Amino acid sequence: MSNEIFVKMALDGWQGQLKSTDTLLNKLSDEQLMQEVSPGRNRGIYLLGHLASVHDLMLPLLRFEEPMYPALRPIFVDSPDRAVADLPPISELRGQWTAVNEKLAAHFAGLSPDEWFTRHASISQEDFEKEPHRNRLNVILVRTIHLSSHRGQLAFLASKG
Repeated sequence: MSNEIFVKMALDGWQGQLKSTDTLLNKLSDEQLMQEVSPGRNRGIYLLGHLASVHDLMLPLLRFEEPMYPALRPIFVDSPDRAVADLPPISELRGQWTAVNEKLAAHFAGLSPDEWFTRHASISQEDFEKEPHRNRLNVILVRTIHLSSHRGQLAFLASKG
């Protein structure tokens, strides 16, 4: 089986989860995003910011470019929900979510199948020679699972009505 088929399968999975998450986020009102997904758990706004930040951090991880929104990391990755009082507006987070995913898609389209099997930025060339599975495509697989998990949490907000 060629690298092209593996890459297509992984990117189709990514795109499917991304499309489902976009559909869900478009259904959720700003008021719903201010609610906890369940008692004592993260609010929707935090999950939206977290996903936008994690996807933004994929830009340098995949060796494409620096993050577009580095200010999101301390709020939505390095800190738990409610640790930072002043969060960006939901409308801004929605825009950042869309923009970073569009940027990722443009970079993804520019990679050849073989380039997906090169190292990501968190592994040295020396270590990559010992662990070639730690490649760019593996980042997509892991981030697809991550996205799916948080989409499942956000779905609880839609069920609340």
